[in-house]
Amino acid sequence: MVVPELWLCLSFGCAASLSPSCLSAQFHRPGDFILGGLFPFGKDTVNLTARSQPTLPLCERLFTDGLIWALGMRFAIDQINNSSSLLPGITLGYDMYDTCFEALVALQPSLLFLTRNGTTGIGVLCNYTEYQPRVTAVIGPHKSDLCLVTAKLFSSFLIPQVSYGASSDTLSNTELYPSFYRTVPSDENLVEAVVLLLNQFGWNWIATIGSDDEYGRRAQALFLSMAGNDNVCIAFEGLIPTDLAEPNAKKQLEDTIKSINSTKVNVIVLFAFSLPAQALLEHSIRMGLGKKVWIGTEAWMLSDIAASIPSIQSIGTVLGFVMRTETVPGFQEYVAELFGSVEQEEFCRESRELSRLMNAEVLDTHCRQCGHVTLGDISPMLRVTTVQPVHVAVYGVAHALHRALGCTPKACPRTSIRSWQLLHFMNTLPFEVNGQSFRFDQSHSTNTGYKLILWAWRNGTLTYLPVGDYDQSLYVRKSQIQFHTADQKEPTSECFRRCQPGQFRRIKGFNLCCYDCTDCPKNTFWSSTDSTSCSPCPQHQWAPARSTRCHDRSERFLFWDEPLAVALVTLTALSTALSCGTALLFLKHRHTPLVQVSGGGRSLFALLSLLLLSLSCCLYVGKPSDGLCTAQQLSYALCLNGCFSTFVPKALEIALVTEFPRCAPRLLRWVTHSRAWLLVAASLLTEGLLCLCHLRLGPDFLVADYQSLPSEVLLVCGTKSWAAFALLHGYNSCLAFACFLCTFMVQTPSQRYNVARGITFATLIYFIIWIFFIVIFATLRTVLRAVTQICTILATTLGILVSYFIPKCYIMVFRPDLNTGDYFQNLTDEEPKEDSVNRQ
Repeated sequence: MVVPELWLCLSFGCAASLSPSCLSAQFHRPGDFILGGLFPFGKDTVNLTARSQPTLPLCERLFTDGLIWALGMRFAIDQINNSSSLLPGITLGYDMYDTCFEALVALQPSLLFLTRNGTTGIGVLCNYTEYQPRVTAVIGPHKSDLCLVTAKLFSSFLIPQVSYGASSDTLSNTELYPSFYRTVPSDENLVEAVVLLLNQFGWNWIATIGSDDEYGRRAQALFLSMAGNDNVCIAFEGLIPTDLAEPNAKKQLEDTIKSINSTKVNVIVLFAFSLPAQALLEHSIRMGLGKKVWIGTEAWMLSDIAASIPSIQSIGTVLGFVMRTETVPGFQEYVAELFGSVEQEEFCRESRELSRLMNAEVLDTHCRQCGHVTLGDISPMLRVTTVQPVHVAVYGVAHALHRALGCTPKACPRTSIRSWQLLHFMNTLPFEVNGQSFRFDQSHSTNTGYKLILWAWRNGTLTYLPVGDYDQSLYVRKSQIQFHTADQKEPTSECFRRCQPGQFRRIKGFNLCCYDCTDCPKNTFWSSTDSTSCSPCPQHQWAPARSTRCHDRSERFLFWDEPLAVALVTLTALSTALSCGTALLFLKHRHTPLVQVSGGGRSLFALLSLLLLSLSCCLYVGKPSDGLCTAQQLSYALCLNGCFSTFVPKALEIALVTEFPRCAPRLLRWVTHSRAWLLVAASLLTEGLLCLCHLRLGPDFLVADYQSLPSEVLLVCGTKSWAAFALLHGYNSCLAFACFLCTFMVQTPSQRYNVARGITFATLIYFIIWIFFIVIFATLRTVLRAVTQICTILATTLGILVSYFIPKCYIMVFRPDLNTGDYFQNLTDEEPKEDSVNRQ
């Protein structure tokens, strides 16, 4: 259902107090389809803030670029109307108005464009599908601020609006602005190029300034976001006023210059239009800011306003990005011909008649100053003002209209087309202008890339020297750039020097670019130039201090060929040889009283156990493994048990005879002769069961220790279960302690050999050695742990040999006269006699 129409009368500002000049009349022409145009013909409004009536503000001065852009639109439409292949038989008209760089001024012609065709009222409807506005599409305006206002209006009616200069990334939101297009790249692409330029020259300590408008604020916000992600630090960020007539504008500019000067930056990034940029540059020259590198954009770099500032060469080096465009063939000739025609009265009369047919006088926003413009006034700007975006905008709409109408190369059908029907073709299909292909991307922009230009002064004349290109990636011809420095090389702009390889940045304060260079500590490495910390090496690698890479750790264990291992193996060989020699000597004298008193065959078994115990030292040399770690403890426990188990029968025999003489005759048969072997076997069997428990509870295993040594991985045997360890070796300690208790108080007549003393000293030496061993073994985590175990085994073996067996060997070799039954009389042979005497 259609709601009754509400007509909005555009009555305010409708009086044409001044007659349009002849040139002004050139911006209104009827046609089959009308394209609206919004151009900044003038600037410097005089009654914007002090309006007592709802009249539009007036513009004092002509803005030459705006006039050239409007002429560019007129030229493109004339070309299309004269074309035989694009919209054949269709005439495009145009209706252009001044925006004066003000949203309030741009709003009224925008409302006029929305009026129903042939009227001055806007219908308020529920459904605008069949609504036919005054214009088919709108070209402009130039500034992002104005587009944010007008784009919402035109998007409500889905009227295509193509801007030739609005670059704010806010306008990339196609949900908010579905019918907005632009023939320039988004500021996001521009900011990416600026950040890449800073990185390429190593400038990471900069100031950034934006004009206090939509373009400056959004571009600076984007830049701050991207710069932070690329380790570019902002020493100062600020906004400069766009309305220079404000009372505090001068103070704000002066404060900005003072703040920049205090940061000691050498690079300034400026996002602003020509007038704010001009004011800032003038203040920087007047206040003696010094020479800097200024990175600018097309918004002010190509303007004659900024370039005409007195002493502008003293600001330093000016680099910046401008949109990559081509010249429009025939445009300068077209402008020259048009300015020649406006001097003819007949041409002017016809132009005014056509303008009246368009009802162009309904608004007073015309190019008031155009009547006083000559070709000489705009000729200098024709060479630098970019006209191609306007040209492409008009052709983009024309190609969409051509496809929407279903035109053939020869003719177009005379059908009615609504504005919204053009959007589909503008979104999907490419079009060609002067042999170059264009297409609106997903954000309704055309990205043709950028050129990096340098302000080059030659004999006082400014030229724009291309020194690089940006299209997804940046290429800079550094050899062509002559900076303002004494050696013409790029200046540095850093808070502090760059860190050397192997150093990281320790941030000072709150700014990421102010830092001290600190050496990377051990086992860390320097990963990148901009790193604020050192990366730790993986566990299997190491690094010295101030290292740039990690090295693989070498394995560390007790090698066979190192001096300490050779010395220990030599001692092992001596201990083994001593055990063998002693065993051979005991075997040779096995029937003598000395050997019989010492245990006979059990002494040979003890020596065999000591021999194997000495040989077990070899298990601790070389690269360890889980199997070797398990075998080390088991071999030590079993071999030592084999020795101590032979001492037990003799110790019990001595204890029974000396301490329990009444019980001795009944019990001695269990600890002497062949039955003594049962005790040895029982002891070994018990130790064997404890070995099985040790394996079950947790055997020793190989441990790779990465912490103890700085550059090596220490391979040692770790104890999995200390309870199993205690059971395994605690049993041998119990046997030794029992032997010690049975023998240490025994007295023997001086004319006889004291067998008990040897057992007492052997077990005492064992305990002393183990006290030191346990303390060292539990705390030591180096290769000396294996050395400690070997030394413990050798000390135990040699201690038993020296205290128990060597004295007997001495008697057998050097004092054979003492190897008699009287001197080595068995205690069991003399006790019965003593007992019988006592009974008598």
